Amino acid sequence: MADKKSPKPRKTGSSSYTYKDAGVDIEAGNRLISEFKPIAAATARPGADASLGGFGALFDLKALNLEDPVLVATTYGVGTKLKIALELRQHRGIGIDLVAMCVNDLIAQGAEPLFLLDYIAMGKIQPSVAVEIVSGIADGCRQAGCALIGGETAEMPGLYREDDYDLAGFAVGAVERDLILPRQDIAEGDVLLGIASSGLHSNGFSLLRKLIDDSGLSYWNPAPFDETRKLGDYCIEPTRIYVKSVLGAIRAGKVRALAHITGGGITENLPRVLPKGTVAHIDLEAWSLPPIFAWLQEIGALDRAEMLRTLNCGIGMAVVASPDCVPLLKKSIPDSGDAVYEIGHIERASSADRDPSVRYSGRLRS
Repeated sequence: MADKKSPKPRKTGSSSYTYKDAGVDIEAGNRLISEFKPIAAATARPGADASLGGFGALFDLKALNLEDPVLVATTYGVGTKLKIALELRQHRGIGIDLVAMCVNDLIAQGAEPLFLLDYIAMGKIQPSVAVEIVSGIADGCRQAGCALIGGETAEMPGLYREDDYDLAGFAVGAVERDLILPRQDIAEGDVLLGIASSGLHSNGFSLLRKLIDDSGLSYWNPAPFDETRKLGDYCIEPTRIYVKSVLGAIRAGKVRALAHITGGGITENLPRVLPKGTVAHIDLEAWSLPPIFAWLQEIGALDRAEMLRTLNCGIGMAVVASPDCVPLLKKSIPDSGDAVYEIGHIERASSADRDPSVRYSGRLRS
């Protein structure tokens, strides 16, 4: 009979095991929460005082003065863009990304973002990194007009490497029932507007990282298309937040649908807001492909279909509106600081089109 393995010797000496011995420092976590409190407090808005420390976070819906409110909830992460932020040791923009991915989905339903909670998981609590991330989250919340009312910072040795972390965000918004998007009156002849992205946003990074790795370049190298900036700076440019650009137009009834162009690109996201019997016709020559997209297309020999279903290609949000509302939207959206392009229109589907889809004309041009 084989000998049984001898158990590992128990810890000896005067002290017993502690959670800290296992890699979790409760005191460090408590100190971190005290640093988060003033950051979160700066995002306070009507309905939320943004105080931290309770078992749950409260929001007073009466403060909104809505007649028939519907709550809308979203959750998102940042994906493998985190790998680039870790390599460059730049974490604040990632916090903005987290907020943007959540609140842009809320506004696509017509909902005003109210509050957000974050989840940060780290192999070992790195206070300076965590504060930078949460400061970025607060930046994003202020841009979106929502409150950071709570969250969780978990130290998880053994699951994550010591310097690694992951992020998730959970956001809630509210919309009057009769303003929920998409509306049911989308019809042939409606106009499609595209609001410019700030860059790659937070999608397609597994492809981007592979292309850059295979090219032999470093994120620290000057960008091949712009020697005044690092390639990595273009890669981690924070996601644009569109709330202030379109919220007023939604409340005024000027928007029939919004499509947040995330994973799946224009090809897969725009049909999600279109009714059966319609097709979106996009003129690809209505805007110019930003330099980083053109460069990725070149080094990866990416065909048009792959570009348009993987990357946002310079359009971060698509707007469906009736033709009479277009002049106002083309004026009001740039007033918020965002470039807007008239990129197409809605057509009646043919008998062969069973589901809403996108048709393209022209070519992607830089």
